[in-house]
Amino acid sequence: MSLHAWLELIASGLITGGVYALIALGLNLQYGLMRVLNIAHGEFLMLGAFATWFAYTQLGISPLLMAPFAFAIMMGLGLVIHRLVFRRLAATSPNVDVFEARGLMVAFGLMFLVQNFASLVWGGELRGYDYLTDPVGVGGAQFAANKLTLLGVALAASIALIVVLRKTLLGKGVRALMQSPTGAQLVGIDTERLHPLMFGVGLGLAGLAGCLLSMAYTISPSMGEPYTVTALIVITLGGFGSMTGSLVAGLALGVIEALGMHFTSPSLKSLLSYGIFIAVLLWKPSGLFKR
Repeated sequence: MSLHAWLELIASGLITGGVYALIALGLNLQYGLMRVLNIAHGEFLMLGAFATWFAYTQLGISPLLMAPFAFAIMMGLGLVIHRLVFRRLAATSPNVDVFEARGLMVAFGLMFLVQNFASLVWGGELRGYDYLTDPVGVGGAQFAANKLTLLGVALAASIALIVVLRKTLLGKGVRALMQSPTGAQLVGIDTERLHPLMFGVGLGLAGLAGCLLSMAYTISPSMGEPYTVTALIVITLGGFGSMTGSLVAGLALGVIEALGMHFTSPSLKSLLSYGIFIAVLLWKPSGLFKR
């Protein structure tokens, strides 16, 4: 293979991996902070994608302009869902283990509820639109402008979240809750505010990822579930509660999948991902990065 071919292959993996990382960051934030394993996470990615598709095709709003609105809309929806569902579960569950189990069951219900809502509103067919499809030359290789934009925004949003969690007082409170919920409450950290806020941010990141994906790929009501599974693989690989781990693991998984599909067969993509998932669980169950 030529150098240009290698560059295109690796860049293709990074583009996919950037989306993986963005989705996994939101899910990791929810689980690491609140022990909410939100398997409906990908459905809110799908809602963000459809909201962007509708805004562009019906209202003429640019997907890039829609990106912060997709984040804000899904974040607001996350605040409502947390208040109506998970806050009540937390109040009525005798311990964290019971809350986690009940939360998982509720997330199953949310997943099917949102899927069926989307199918009812938009139908089951594939949707898509053309946006920034012109090729752009980078180092002698050619890439669609929408995919480069997707990678740039995904990386910028991921890095911004990590910086906020590391450098701000809000971020220190979130990290303290992840490390020791009891200790954090003893020193006065307000879980009543942080929990819904971070749950909303997690869904906001899913909505942003859906907005970006809609620029380059077709969308459907069933598109979210595979991304939820991939996010779980990324979180397992990078470590539960590790935001940097999710970013690095998402990018790495995207590159590994791209290389694997190129040198073997595209049909082996899922087999490769699940193989990595099982291997990490067996040999390093805490993930490759510490919290």
